[in-house]
Amino acid sequence: MKNKNRISSLFIFTYFIIVCGIALFPFFAIIMAGFKPTADLMRYGVDLSIKLDQFTLDNFKTLFSTRTGEVYFHWYKNSLIISFFYTCFSLLFSSLVGYGFGVYDFKGKNSLFVLVLIVMMLPVEILILPLYKMIISVGLIDTFTGVIAPFAVAPIAIFFFRQFAAGLPRELMDAGRIDGCSEYGLYFRIMMPLMLPAFGAMAILQGMRSWNDLLWPLIVLRTDLNFTLPIGLTALISPYEDNLDVLISGSIMTIVPMILLFLFFQRYFVAGLTAGGIKG
Repeated sequence: MKNKNRISSLFIFTYFIIVCGIALFPFFAIIMAGFKPTADLMRYGVDLSIKLDQFTLDNFKTLFSTRTGEVYFHWYKNSLIISFFYTCFSLLFSSLVGYGFGVYDFKGKNSLFVLVLIVMMLPVEILILPLYKMIISVGLIDTFTGVIAPFAVAPIAIFFFRQFAAGLPRELMDAGRIDGCSEYGLYFRIMMPLMLPAFGAMAILQGMRSWNDLLWPLIVLRTDLNFTLPIGLTALISPYEDNLDVLISGSIMTIVPMILLFLFFQRYFVAGLTAGGIKG
């Protein structure tokens, strides 16, 4: 029995090593390319060999010292602003809706929740045309508000917060009502602190979604200086201009905010996903 457990543990450990290796391979390749001369990249492609004598910081110097680099950091700032406000609004509005579904009983609750599930399962491409017409009609084309507003309430986040809120102790709500707390006070002063694991997990997922989003910002934003990083980096790929040095070093820099976001919320991440999956 003991040998069987050891073989099982060895198999699981080997499996995770292989999966981690496959997942981390693109990051390793782009980081290796970022520290090698652009001429070698053009001539030999991405070489995964580690030759310390060939490593150079020229790609990053170009990023920080050229006009293209200045525009890149403008795109970087735009992505930070959009991702920050998108994540904050998404967490606030989606948690309120999910909390309502999770702890209150009202007529039509199940039907409304089914509608949320249907919207969650629809591919976003189906919604692009009506959303685009709506954005034009209210004059939000080429604005950050136009990028953020249509997705400020996320069905997947509503579903997640609903599952988490359904497992919260109702006795605390009753005690709060006896003490004269309003329904909004119950949420913000009593229940929201209990939902921190759910907020931490969704902050990472929604932040990553907004940071990496290409399609919707590409449709809404028109001016070069309003571009986000995914659009800007895509625009650097041109048959008439060699921007490979900025493209590679800039791609490496895009990883930094997501690493910081994960490190900041990591203690809530696993707890939030686990609790959201087993409660309700």
